[in-house]
Amino acid sequence: MKLTQFAYAQQLDANDPLKRFKERFVIVDPSLTYLDGNSLGRLTHAARRRAADLVEQWGEQLIRSWGQGWMDASTRIGGKIAQLVGAKPHEVILADSTSVNLFKLVTAALHHQPGRMNVITDDLHFPSDVYILRGEVKAAGRAHQVQMIPSPDSIHGPVNEIAASIDADTALVTLSHTVFKSGYVYDMAALTAEAHKHGALVLWDLSHSAGAVPVDLSGAGVDLAVGCTYKYLNGGPGAPAFLYVREGLQDQLENPISGWMGQKNMFEFDLTYQPEQGLRRFLTGTPPILSLSLVEPGVDLLLEAGMDALREKSMRQTEYLIALWEAWLEPLGYALNSPRTAEQRGSHVSLGHEEGLRIDQCLIEDYNIIPDFRAPDNIRLGITPLYTTYQDIYRAANALREIVDKNQYERFSHAAPRVT
Repeated sequence: MKLTQFAYAQQLDANDPLKRFKERFVIVDPSLTYLDGNSLGRLTHAARRRAADLVEQWGEQLIRSWGQGWMDASTRIGGKIAQLVGAKPHEVILADSTSVNLFKLVTAALHHQPGRMNVITDDLHFPSDVYILRGEVKAAGRAHQVQMIPSPDSIHGPVNEIAASIDADTALVTLSHTVFKSGYVYDMAALTAEAHKHGALVLWDLSHSAGAVPVDLSGAGVDLAVGCTYKYLNGGPGAPAFLYVREGLQDQLENPISGWMGQKNMFEFDLTYQPEQGLRRFLTGTPPILSLSLVEPGVDLLLEAGMDALREKSMRQTEYLIALWEAWLEPLGYALNSPRTAEQRGSHVSLGHEEGLRIDQCLIEDYNIIPDFRAPDNIRLGITPLYTTYQDIYRAANALREIVDKNQYERFSHAAPRVT
């Protein structure tokens, strides 16, 4: 049976060992092909029930709820996320947004590395992370510099160039483990080891890795990490992020945004701040319990499925999509803007086309297929193995073919919508 036949996709779905998980998600429109879980994951039925229960608890128990699970939610759920990223339970905690957590850890790392003035990143890093890096250096009036290493092709990370740039003046190396545009995945252990040889700390952004790509923070000896929960963890829009600090560093680093949740003996209300021991010192204000708690059902589903099984399916599905690109889309001018090697690729595939923006709009409006678009020409197709089917991938590839073959994109504007 040819891979370009719809029956082939149906057969792959029938044999999928993870197919049972799709029914655990709220799917209001069965005709919708959703390939944007790498931006916002679907709602789980368990999270919807949890939301209702939390509101009832708030109404019935009021302030007493803090003693009935709310106070420890950040550490409890963080301990579960730790299992997904290869960390110890007490090394991961939920707090604030990814950007705020990044600011905390970058500032703490630079304070911890006096005399070292260089921060190394690449031009594939998520722009918000770069804003934080530059803003922290500027606001503190530091003599540090942010050294941005360019990718050779805007797809693959500049591994050799980064390694060659690390020296005795490097305070911190910080990168996206899985790159947001191309999906390129760095060799975490190798680059971390290279940085440590020169005494530098390493901070990884796991926003496109957690729940999609196996991560072994402990095995790689990683110092620091951050990540969001609303993508592959299905925690919901704006859900609190997580941060990781290696056990041996926790009591050596200072939280630059000290707050009462990180204070030792917080209910003594002492005006002198004394940080809590361990990771709780990186808490600041009162956690948003309703949204924070909704992260847990998605994490539970990933733990039930298992990261090895999820990664195996993700690699099979991205390979299937790329095979359809080779058969149908490459002849129509679509470029593969993701690594061709499966082991170097995360769980999304970027296809480039000079009319990418208008093709993206046509997919949404005419075909009920939701990907996303990243300038200048990337149509990102997110593979979320808990609910993405092979038939979803087939429909998307076939629509991409029809849209260009029939010039259907021409009726759409070149002006980008507010959200792409």
